[in-house]
Amino acid sequence: MPKVSSVVVPYAAYLRVYEPLAAFPQPERDHWTRYARRADLPSYQDELRRSLADLLPTPPVPVPVHESADAFVLEADGVVCVCPWRTRLRGWQALEELAEDFPEPVLDALLPPVLRRQAAQDYGRWLERNPDARPWIRTATWQVPINWFVLVSDAEREYDKGGGDPGSAAPVLRYRTPMVQARRRVARGLRALREAVDEGPLIDGLVDVGRWLEEFHPRSVVELDYGGLVHALPAGALEHDHSAADVAEGIEALRRGDGEAAGAAYGRLVERWRAVRDRRSAN
Repeated sequence: MPKVSSVVVPYAAYLRVYEPLAAFPQPERDHWTRYARRADLPSYQDELRRSLADLLPTPPVPVPVHESADAFVLEADGVVCVCPWRTRLRGWQALEELAEDFPEPVLDALLPPVLRRQAAQDYGRWLERNPDARPWIRTATWQVPINWFVLVSDAEREYDKGGGDPGSAAPVLRYRTPMVQARRRVARGLRALREAVDEGPLIDGLVDVGRWLEEFHPRSVVELDYGGLVHALPAGALEHDHSAADVAEGIEALRRGDGEAAGAAYGRLVERWRAVRDRRSAN
């Protein structure tokens, strides 16, 4: 696969679902079976570089003309699982969210209104033909949403500090968990939160991600990947980042009715991610 650029692209985290090949209908299953045998499988940086390349022309291409035929691949307990990129679908969904992140004058400068209107019309027509479509990947910029940490356990944490030198491998921090475990943790977390508070963004976010997980095969694998956020966290902070443990401790404290311990766990999360939030504001 040709690389668009050698530049490392931060600052996004990812929640991915890898489904077993048996979950896909034919002929898509045959495509992914052949694809998984490739020796040159892409990385998340390759995916981002391709997307950014579409924004360089004048006018930019906000959404790919054709859907990606690429995917991420892993083997879990001897079962090959794939996570399709579905870059076009995710591009449409990201465009819908842009209005919440930027004032209209800034948005118009980034992507002219005529391009956004055309993309919205294309998306509407596509949805009429594909009403049940959903992405296998969720993306969050400059943060890892707290509700994502509910899905995983600190025991599933995988950390590789990388080479540490320019040009060497970047650090990796991720969690992988079986789908059945992720769904179970969502259910337990929702029970504890609803018993402690009436409503709130954490409950809403957890309900949303729980519904999304229900769309996939029960033998899937869920991956929370810090992705480019490893470049936004201060040096040394990654090694000591146990945010999933803090979230689990906070939920358990709520279950016990211990508001003080829950507040302390939440405070550690806020303090850890303040540096990332400050860098976002500086940009």
